Amino acid sequence: MTVEEQINFLTRGCVDVVTKADLAKKLESGKTLKVKLGCDPTSADLHLGHSVALSLLRRFQDLGHKAVLVIGDFTAAVGDPSGRDSTRPVLPREKILENAKTYTEQAFKVLDPSKTEIRFNSEWLEPFVSGKELMQTLQKVTVAQVLERDDFKKRMAAGNPISMLEVLYSLFQGQDSVALEADVELGGTDQIFNLLVGRQLQKNHGQEPQVAITVPLLVGLDGVKKMSKSYGNYVGLNDEPGDMFGKLMSIPDELMPMYYELLTSENMQDIKAMHPMAAKKKLAGLLVTRFHGEEAARAALENFEKVFSKKELPTDMPEFKPEAGAMLSAVIFAAGAAQSKNKARGLIEQGAVRLKGEKVSADGPLSFEPGDVLQVGKRHFFKLVK
Repeated sequence: MTVEEQINFLTRGCVDVVTKADLAKKLESGKTLKVKLGCDPTSADLHLGHSVALSLLRRFQDLGHKAVLVIGDFTAAVGDPSGRDSTRPVLPREKILENAKTYTEQAFKVLDPSKTEIRFNSEWLEPFVSGKELMQTLQKVTVAQVLERDDFKKRMAAGNPISMLEVLYSLFQGQDSVALEADVELGGTDQIFNLLVGRQLQKNHGQEPQVAITVPLLVGLDGVKKMSKSYGNYVGLNDEPGDMFGKLMSIPDELMPMYYELLTSENMQDIKAMHPMAAKKKLAGLLVTRFHGEEAARAALENFEKVFSKKELPTDMPEFKPEAGAMLSAVIFAAGAAQSKNKARGLIEQGAVRLKGEKVSADGPLSFEPGDVLQVGKRHFFKLVK
């Protein structure tokens, strides 16, 4: 590939590249670039939204560069304010380390482990805050620069508090880049301020500034909000193959170009020429193959076509034993087919729940015989047992 072709390959779907000239210069040098992606392990699971930046990091690996995945065990105890309208809860260290383990396991479903270096930022940030370097760094950062942040402006206008730890967060993330002497840093669009702080801190330390590249926030399955576990509109990297396939088939047609551009390397002209249903099946197959393998993807496709195209029951539905006398909404919640009992009741009212193939129109104590099938929505089937 020429340098221009490499840049086009690496920046596909990206929003900010600061700067392309710097990226071209680094690529022209022929050296192996150190490409950094930071993640604070604030929850145990990753979803496709997280994989957007991971997929970009993998592209760098595919061109022979080194990925550095920075686990923010120090910064997770601070709380990144980027894009938030309130202070993020601080996690205990045991939970942070527990989440970090699952993060790395899931990240390796996208990244090449042989070309990935895992680092914990407490390694350099603990001595950074306990020594003189923090004070020296603060002397070169103004209050005006910090308050330029759009998320801080919104929170101050709304009267929401901003902690001093949050103010310092961008400096901590920037110090990660200094400690690693990063050539490139990746992040979501809400991270651009932090990435640019890293460039400035590197300049202050006499280092060549990193290239800052941001990717868009992936819109969730609802087609409205960003993908998030809290919104219930996510596809988890650890989702079962059939569930992952079914969720991806529910994506609104208008989101297909975004998903293909950000999550695959497919030719966009070819995809746009496909029928939406064929394009969805292809996307679902590609992503299930990536996270679970080709055999699991084939089985998921066959199961999807059996259930949704031929209106047959799936062959591998799980068994579930409801508590005696439990309300239907409680059973749906306990089975994991709804995020709360209230949402379960909403599904019943919407006509999205069937028992033995018959639509259930009202919540009430569940009465069933062993072997009866409970269907919730299009994807959840349970064989009830006593």
